[in-house]
Amino acid sequence: MQIVIPIITLIVGLVAGFFIGAYYLRKQLEKMQSDPEALQKMAKQMGYNLNGKQMQRAQQMMKNQPMSGKGQGGRKRR
Repeated sequence: MQIVIPIITLIVGLVAGFFIGAYYLRKQLEKMQSDPEALQKMAKQMGYNLNGKQMQRAQQMMKNQPMSGKGQGGRKRR
């Protein structure tokens, strides 16, 4: 019993952490779609400096890209 409880706690913690992380990441991406400053900040962190036309194109690409797990059933597009 002294070994089972820590293992179960670890598994539950890992699963909960995964879902909380996925939720947080999804919310950040949704916020970035409507906030060009956040998108520009992310691009600078990645080493890119986007001009106005590139920013519009990046926002359009993010809006058109379906979020996985929402109505797709986990299927890959071809």
